[in-house]
Amino acid sequence: MNKLFNEKQMLLDALHGKYAVGAFNFSSIEMMRAIVDACMNQRSPVILALSESGLKYANPGYIMDIMNAVMKTTDIPIALHLDHGKNFEIVKQCVDLGFNSVMIDGSYLPYEENVALTKKVVQYAHKHHVSVEGELGVLAGVEDDVSAKEHKYTNPEQALDFVKKTGVDSLAIAIGTSHGAFKFKGEPTLRFDILKNVSALMPEMPIVLHGASNVPQEYIETINKFGGKIKGAKGVSEELIKKACKMAVCKVNNDTDLRVCFTAAIRQFLKENPQEFTPRKYLQFAKDQVRQLVEYKVKKVFGSAKKA
Repeated sequence: MNKLFNEKQMLLDALHGKYAVGAFNFSSIEMMRAIVDACMNQRSPVILALSESGLKYANPGYIMDIMNAVMKTTDIPIALHLDHGKNFEIVKQCVDLGFNSVMIDGSYLPYEENVALTKKVVQYAHKHHVSVEGELGVLAGVEDDVSAKEHKYTNPEQALDFVKKTGVDSLAIAIGTSHGAFKFKGEPTLRFDILKNVSALMPEMPIVLHGASNVPQEYIETINKFGGKIKGAKGVSEELIKKACKMAVCKVNNDTDLRVCFTAAIRQFLKENPQEFTPRKYLQFAKDQVRQLVEYKVKKVFGSAKKA
């Protein structure tokens, strides 16, 4: 049976290869299978991510059994990652379950408290050979349990100090992306100067980009066409993400795109097939749509196809 791949090494490979690995959040087995199938088809490494709310919904006791079943069917590099862990207890739970990558998000805390919490997590996780992602800077927006009204850009010199003091394996920085489907009122811009400066100070540190969903308008239009009411949704352009992936960004988080794709597919299928009531049929249709989206992402945006 294939084993979970060391995420630190996965990201270092991406850093040196000038591409990014997609970290795709999943909300169901269908979404997980779609992500894995897509990355198998494209021979891409992949990070399967669960947020705290996703973990609660899935029931932690089921997660590793499902992952063990998945690992029997594939030979591509896969990591299982906790996204936005807010405290030591949730991180410890995931490490003890068998996750091989965790994120501790102390960005909502004062700097020294963020350092102390992140360092504590690193010390525990590294004893169990688990990679740790920290975060410095604050992304505005709302997604699951993550919420912030104001954006605070990452300070490059402080980022260097943070990494030295905590020992994290990767660092999520704030350069202008936002969480959720309602990211921008005007045209989105990213602070590539900050990314460049962070990379110059820490050339071997894998950088992570959160809030990087494109929010394809065709999915929003489909949702609204078939009964939904989503207005003002707007994401980050693919060209900006591609540029970041050619620099130091080697992990790109995607959640919202998969959600709107899955939801659009189910709404469309049920509206066009009102006689159907078999979940397998509409879930299969949604799964196929998500698979196609993920294949497109890893091949055309992240550049990770054929890297596995």
